Amino acid sequence: MVLWIFGYGSLVWQAGFDYDERVIGFIKGYERVFHQGSTDHRGTRERPGRAVTIEPQEGTVCYLDIREKQYDIKAYVDLYTDDASALPTICGVLVYIASPDKIKNRNYLGPAPLDQMANQIAKAIGPSGPNYEYLFRLEEALQDIGHADEGIIKLANEVRKLLAESNGSI
Repeated sequence: MVLWIFGYGSLVWQAGFDYDERVIGFIKGYERVFHQGSTDHRGTRERPGRAVTIEPQEGTVCYLDIREKQYDIKAYVDLYTDDASALPTICGVLVYIASPDKIKNRNYLGPAPLDQMANQIAKAIGPSGPNYEYLFRLEEALQDIGHADEGIIKLANEVRKLLAESNGSI
């Protein structure tokens, strides 16, 4: 059996499992957003961190590379590697999505102004480390595969500003 998994957050830089092949590609109609709370890795129940999920957004693409217990939806999507192609490279790629349904997904935080998200990310620390480390690693990994995300860059720069203003003691 062949199983392809679409990773759009920490799976981009740290799969956490062995795999046979890695394909850089994108899915259509979704965007990466920092709307999912992290109480198990990059925050706590008292001070949740923020992690990415994807949400439907017509006309957008989300670039990713080929563990998510707090994500409540499993979907199968088509993966593309060529912007000019109407045909997917791989069909039926598994992706985990955090829904905004607070009953099914108690950790969904939803959208917030950039400064509020940055403040939350700068302050949250969980068993896997500071939340800002997750953000900075994602930013770097996306740049390394040639698909920088402007929203991630803006958020990372705002967090850097907060950390510099506080000399890292937020």
